[in-house]
Amino acid sequence: MKKVGIMGGTFDPPHLGHLLIANDVQHCLSLDEVWFMPNHIPPHKQSDSITSTEHRLEMIKAAIDDRPSFLLQTIELEREGPSYTYDTILLLKEKHPTIDFHFIIGADMVEYLPKWHKIKELVKLVKFVGVKRPGYSIETAYPVIEVETPQFEVSSTLIRQRVKEGRSSHYLVPEQVRRIIEEKKLYE
Repeated sequence: MKKVGIMGGTFDPPHLGHLLIANDVQHCLSLDEVWFMPNHIPPHKQSDSITSTEHRLEMIKAAIDDRPSFLLQTIELEREGPSYTYDTILLLKEKHPTIDFHFIIGADMVEYLPKWHKIKELVKLVKFVGVKRPGYSIETAYPVIEVETPQFEVSSTLIRQRVKEGRSSHYLVPEQVRRIIEEKKLYE
């Protein structure tokens, strides 16, 4: 059975932390692929701060271009309204019944699991993979596979703020993503 990791989020922008996590989880769990799955409006975030779908897709494609086992999955962008992981996983399992899905989340989201939409049903459909993050606990009542990755304190919020302040995003995002941010004047 094919094993696929899913990294969901806004990826606004995708950064080296995302790639580091995807790489380490893929290696530790022997995943065949990791799918980067951008969403429209995550239920826990405000929608007014999200860059256009077109620009986010362009940045994700640029970020994963050199890794054949890292793929873009646009299923959540094909639906309207808030993105609930439960609904998405149901659709993915319907389209790909022979794939064993692993949903990769940071420790901040592990703590948030009790609030996820239909979490009791969701844990029966997908394996959760928790990645440690500074300041958060990975302990939960739900089944979560823990994967250790190097602590790299970078976030999309930090990058947007740095760019807004006129500071560099070098060494925080892949070079191709940095070029897109500069050319499109994103986050200024």
